[in-house]
Amino acid sequence: MSRRDETRMSPEELVRYVTERTVITLATLGPNGRPHLTPLWYVPRDLDPDADPPLRLTTWTYGKSQKAVNLRRDPRATLLIESGDSYDQLRGVSMECDVELVTDTDAVAAIGLDLARRYTPEGGVDALRQAVTAQAPKRVGLVCTPTKIVSWDHTKLGAGY
Repeated sequence: MSRRDETRMSPEELVRYVTERTVITLATLGPNGRPHLTPLWYVPRDLDPDADPPLRLTTWTYGKSQKAVNLRRDPRATLLIESGDSYDQLRGVSMECDVELVTDTDAVAAIGLDLARRYTPEGGVDALRQAVTAQAPKRVGLVCTPTKIVSWDHTKLGAGY
């Protein structure tokens, strides 16, 4: 008997989980049709468990990176966020996304500063502002909007499966 419904995260749990985690694995399709996987930092946006989708994710990358090249050709990606060191602790979210590439330098810099705010210790963003602004012309922003979300939380199963 499938216990899929028992492990699915509620929209509130999904938003909380994505907000608590710090690294996504981004999968795009390379020129040969094979997945190209990349770990990235991200910023959760538009967090509303009652909305469809309940969130979006933003990040940035160099404009000449393979993932950016892939997304220009095919603006779809799958994102994975996961945790757990044993089967009974596995938690995760897989999101099929449409990805918008942001090329406006000011908007890209804003995404970079949001990333710096999320991943830099308190007060460290001001020291990074100049570096982020200097990098922005070489980068593109990625706005990932989920079209399908699958989640799992095996901690809901207790000790047995």
